[in-house]
Amino acid sequence: MTDRDPDCCAPDRSDEQPSRSDERATADDRRSTVPATTNDDRTTSMVRLDGGAFTMGTDSDVGFPADGEGPTREVTLDPFYIDTYAVTNAEFLQFVRDTGYTTDAERYGWSFVFENFLAEDDAADARGTVAGAPWWVAVEGANWVRPYGPSSNVLDERERLKHPVTHVSWNDAQAYAEWAGKRLPTEAEWEYAARGGLTGNRYPWGDDLTPNGEHRCNIWQGNFPETNTGADGYRRTAPVNAYEPNGYGLYNVAGNVWEWCADWFSSDYHTTDAYSHENPTGPETGHQRVMRGGSHLCHRSWCNRYRVAARSKNTPDSSTSNIGFRCVVDASADV
Repeated sequence: MTDRDPDCCAPDRSDEQPSRSDERATADDRRSTVPATTNDDRTTSMVRLDGGAFTMGTDSDVGFPADGEGPTREVTLDPFYIDTYAVTNAEFLQFVRDTGYTTDAERYGWSFVFENFLAEDDAADARGTVAGAPWWVAVEGANWVRPYGPSSNVLDERERLKHPVTHVSWNDAQAYAEWAGKRLPTEAEWEYAARGGLTGNRYPWGDDLTPNGEHRCNIWQGNFPETNTGADGYRRTAPVNAYEPNGYGLYNVAGNVWEWCADWFSSDYHTTDAYSHENPTGPETGHQRVMRGGSHLCHRSWCNRYRVAARSKNTPDSSTSNIGFRCVVDASADV
């Protein structure tokens, strides 16, 4: 059983900072798309999954009880397409150029940055840290294009364009998905895809975190939060195509960045009579949205949530340097 603070993964805006008076209303839920057809441009760089029944969740006590990872239950899904990779900085840049979209972080004027990544030149832009998780710093001018503070810029390094976009809120991810003719995955779709066809395993590739000594994901290596050795090859985010894909050909469904899901978060909704075991979409209302997959800042001593059944949550307007997303498209049963 992990015994650390369960809310240290990615802070929300209500932790330390007051909400703005003109806060954007949460974007409308989109639970379906136009089904993809043959040669559909939307499904480029996506994988088609047949759906069907799978076992969701875990009965293990390795996680946080408040997260509601279990009990296991059989869920049935319709076929769908899912992005092979998390949405990149390059893809989000095209969205912004096409639409003129302004992210929540830009509207607020600040976002959360992991303290070790904040440049000395940007220290004066720090608004304060999060109680209980002081490694999170609210930084003026941090956003998707300036992920580590005002002096950083993803456009200055070509390689950074291949990394997952970060500092995107659920609202921002939803807006991108709508522009792309896609939607965010339900939590059940995300887990089905992340499992890669395996049943009951702890990770997308099996039960051993580093099979034969091989690193399969980008998480914290060392003593959190003081020292990250980078033994897995990365201390910050990794390119979206790093490491080996899972059995369905999906990359980085464990570690690297948290991924937003469509569902409102509840720790026990799946245990109630209201829960549907066919294409579940979570509760109709809530205050926080589901995040899945863990991030490069996860470590077993604090945030053991890079396991495939692990869950976390955040408010729809929150953004940090370790949250991103990928999208899905509904599939026709005969395509």
